[in-house]
Amino acid sequence: MKLLIVEDQNELRSILKKRLNDAGYVLDDAADGETALDMIEFTEYDAIILDVMIPKLNGFQLLKNLREQNNQTPVLLLTARDSVQDRVLGLDLGADDYLVKPFAFEELLARIRSLLRRKDTEIQSVLTLDDLVLNRTIKEVKRNDTIIRLTKKEYMILEYLMLNKEVVVSRERLETISTNFDYEGYSNVIDVYIRFLRKKIDEGYDKKLIHTIRGFGYVMKVDE
Repeated sequence: MKLLIVEDQNELRSILKKRLNDAGYVLDDAADGETALDMIEFTEYDAIILDVMIPKLNGFQLLKNLREQNNQTPVLLLTARDSVQDRVLGLDLGADDYLVKPFAFEELLARIRSLLRRKDTEIQSVLTLDDLVLNRTIKEVKRNDTIIRLTKKEYMILEYLMLNKEVVVSRERLETISTNFDYEGYSNVIDVYIRFLRKKIDEGYDKKLIHTIRGFGYVMKVDE
């Protein structure tokens, strides 16, 4: 897997490149947006790790340029800007995920694995986890061949969790993909919808598929 790191902080860029190399990835790197754009034009990457605050062409501008050219390479934004508006802007411009600085390297690895796995599953119309089946074409969910009726928001949350199965997803990330951000900050709305989903998906089954990771978020996996 070949990744591009776009980061203007030399020390951080060097550290990320070494550690991701050690994790088995092939790396290119750039210190500014214009250089990155030239590299992307001539090289196909499996994913791009893109800092927002870079010189010449900032991360938002670079991302906008890529999507306007119909380049759909998965992009993970790195940003020290933690406001809801900045996160929404990045996602609206076509980012696949974001990570706020400072971050744990283990989380970065998990986000990259999620992006690459999602890239491989985007062409799949059917997602499965044990006896749970989600048909993305007809928006149908079944467990043990029994149809489960979901609201639109329940479906969106479940689909995202299944696309990222065995990866912990934060409440904030689930809120991002399932709301229009007409308010600042987060409530317990995701906890409420997770309870709804558990009642519909897990209740009555020995194997539980939706799990809470206290202090971090939720993960879909088979409870052995």
